[in-house]
Amino acid sequence: MNHPVKSFLLAAAVSLAPALTIHGEQTQPNIVWLVTEDNSADWLRLYNPEQGAPMPTVERLAAGGLVFNNAFSCAPVCSTARSTIISGCYGPRLGSHYHRKQQTVPMPEGLKMFPYYLRKAGYYTTNPGKMDYNFHKEEIADAWDGTSRKFSYKNRAPGQPFFHVKNFATTHESRMHFKGINDSTTTAPDSIEVFPYHPDTETFRYSYARYLDLHRKVDAEMGTLVAELEAEGLMDDTIIFYYGDHGGVLPRGKGYIYESGLQVPLVVYIPEKWQHLSPAPAGSRIDGFVEFVDLAATVLNLAGAEIPAEIDGTPFLGKGVTLDELNERDEAFGYADRFDEKYDFVRTLRKGRFKYMRNFQPFNFDGLQSNYRYKMLAYQEWRELFKAGELNAAQSQFFLPRSPEALYDLENDPHEVVNLADDPAYTNTLLDLRRRLNERLRSMPDLSFFPEPMLLSEGGENPTAFGKANKERIDELLRIANLSLQPFPEAKSSIQAALNSDDPMQRYWGLITCSNFGEQAEPFYQQAEQIATDSKQLPLVRTRAAEFLGLTGAADPRSALTEILLEVSNPIEANLILNSVTLLRDSKGLEFDLSQLKSAEWATGKRNYTHWRIGYLKGLE
Repeated sequence: MNHPVKSFLLAAAVSLAPALTIHGEQTQPNIVWLVTEDNSADWLRLYNPEQGAPMPTVERLAAGGLVFNNAFSCAPVCSTARSTIISGCYGPRLGSHYHRKQQTVPMPEGLKMFPYYLRKAGYYTTNPGKMDYNFHKEEIADAWDGTSRKFSYKNRAPGQPFFHVKNFATTHESRMHFKGINDSTTTAPDSIEVFPYHPDTETFRYSYARYLDLHRKVDAEMGTLVAELEAEGLMDDTIIFYYGDHGGVLPRGKGYIYESGLQVPLVVYIPEKWQHLSPAPAGSRIDGFVEFVDLAATVLNLAGAEIPAEIDGTPFLGKGVTLDELNERDEAFGYADRFDEKYDFVRTLRKGRFKYMRNFQPFNFDGLQSNYRYKMLAYQEWRELFKAGELNAAQSQFFLPRSPEALYDLENDPHEVVNLADDPAYTNTLLDLRRRLNERLRSMPDLSFFPEPMLLSEGGENPTAFGKANKERIDELLRIANLSLQPFPEAKSSIQAALNSDDPMQRYWGLITCSNFGEQAEPFYQQAEQIATDSKQLPLVRTRAAEFLGLTGAADPRSALTEILLEVSNPIEANLILNSVTLLRDSKGLEFDLSQLKSAEWATGKRNYTHWRIGYLKGLE
């Protein structure tokens, strides 16, 4: 996480005393963020000349600034991505990586949301839009001068520099929740070439066309704000960022950790007066990798403000950043965990043209029910075609268990449908990226090795400190999880040791590893049955044992899972268990008697994600 440029910038940071104007001339640039929701780079003509939407406002900004060819959200969904941006830190080390929050967490001790440091440097900060961070609400007050619709940069004091964020919801996923194909589109559906993992149907073609049209519309909306800045004579002193807040909303985009969910458009307009803060001339395209975790440090660097040592990001604009150094950056880290009611645990490391994906629970197939995703007709049709056996291999992958690890050559396979992990020609690349990712997870350390209910109950008051205190324990859990990458005969004795451990989390991960091996792990069937029915075991450990038995067909898990659900009271814990119930229902056809669960404590309180799961499962009865 440390970087030589960041160290230089920390040493060179200016005083926090505001330096607003000298003889009427502004000495700090204004900074504006134009943020479109839910659109990956592939949907813009600027990045995809053949099929992307023309966006003249964005293209005009690009002509006067920089286009980043390799910009990445760290997570493929909004609250998690936005929490990374506002903190300048990777979410899995802070506990801010679950969407949507079931419980907020604090910022790391000694660190504020980055606009706080802008305010100390004299800036007026406004964000009259999305505030869905996964942090405590009281953290927000220090960051912004105004967050309601009545606030904008226009409320600042005369001559005061400003930082203004404007979110545009026109491309948001909800705009694709139409009931049928009942209107025409500017983009011709017949001209669409669908991605290889999508079925080529009228519904998908119309969805593509409608989504491209929304990009045209949102570009015009952004043009209105740019025109306001021009009319007020502010363009010469204003650096404008345009980016998408994570990947696109067509199926396998938002919520999924493929490039369609992570790679975003990023354009930064830099007026002539502030060209000394740019590493390249106006109109340049930058190949170096930048991540959302870098945005905080970048804005602070442009403003000449303090860059806290506690953040993970590195500036990609401003003092100390050179083009050669920037273009040497070639790594991007991604994470995907719970999105609404659907659980997963995936980490990715992109290095140059190759992308390594580690699926820690590969049996949780991508297409597992997520209520909000499946409001979209394209999602519904895709699943129906899979059930009917009408999809090819690439189109079916979304509904099948994944491999524990995948390697993609994005130069030759930009849509990530050909897994090279077992190809001997790529063994060295695979092992190198595996090692690099493991080093990142250990150094953070990654809090997802504790299931969310346990993390929040034991470490929710200070997840960052909890992670530091449990670093060695997390190292061991990662080692157990990585047994899935070994041949079963080599891993068998270590799995046995994990199942016999006094640490329930080692037993938890030992059972997940058994599920990853499937029927190869037959020697552990009997022990798993004992764990699943042992009331002295933690409910989540019992759940993983029952899940293993159900996925392999070794035993009927329904009685054990129903008993566990009746015993637990915490709705967060119940939701994780219901993820296993839904998985077993959708992948193995196991029907559950839901009537027994009406009396469960988690089912009688206020509505939460457990109600989403139960509602879906009832609809299948």
